[in-house]
Amino acid sequence: MATFTAPAVATSTDAPASPAALLQLMWLASPALPVGGFSYSEALEAAVDGGRVTSEADASRWLRDQLELALGRSELPLLAQAIAAWQASDAERVRELNDWVLTTRESRELRAQTEQMGRSMVEWLKNRGEPDGRVATLAALPPAPSWPIAFALAAAQTGAPLRVALLAFAFGWAENMVQAALKAVPLGQSAGQRILAALVAAIPPSVDRALKLGDGERQAFSPMLAILSAQHETQYSRLFRS
Repeated sequence: MATFTAPAVATSTDAPASPAALLQLMWLASPALPVGGFSYSEALEAAVDGGRVTSEADASRWLRDQLELALGRSELPLLAQAIAAWQASDAERVRELNDWVLTTRESRELRAQTEQMGRSMVEWLKNRGEPDGRVATLAALPPAPSWPIAFALAAAQTGAPLRVALLAFAFGWAENMVQAALKAVPLGQSAGQRILAALVAAIPPSVDRALKLGDGERQAFSPMLAILSAQHETQYSRLFRS
């Protein structure tokens, strides 16, 4: 199979995305992307069940903390590094980063989520019909490709600036999590839009901090999130898979 080399991703935080790249990132961030993100609450449902999240204010604070303390210190800096690795066709670096994701998922559900979404992204990339030898590299990652690594390849294919790619990833996460909050708490649509607005304001500084983090500064340490995720595995009544 012929290989496809995507345009280099710009690393400048001020570089604009082309219209084509921007539209592709919107596609990747869309809840309509068939990777199953809507079916996960990432322990939010367990927090609701345990009485830790019972209102709009609670949900907004919970998701803001998760953005800044978990996503912003783990997935976002890793995503930036993974996009660079895919652009350089550095399979060894990609595998190293994928191993890090899998070994830092602190519960069975969180591990299953990143593997399932990663595999689904592989199938989506295959079905696009654009030859790219890196997709086979992604699919062959043992024991499975993780979601951030798979998203990184899709983002690398767009040729979008690095910062814009991270903004899209974070917004896709935020939109899915707000939808989970609406169903789990439950909340109304107006409350959901207010929570999403707060997350949208918090995403750019989180991305900017993530872009400055190196390997030794990246971390995945959210003990209560891990505990609640483990508890969710045996929760009696559940809407979500995590």
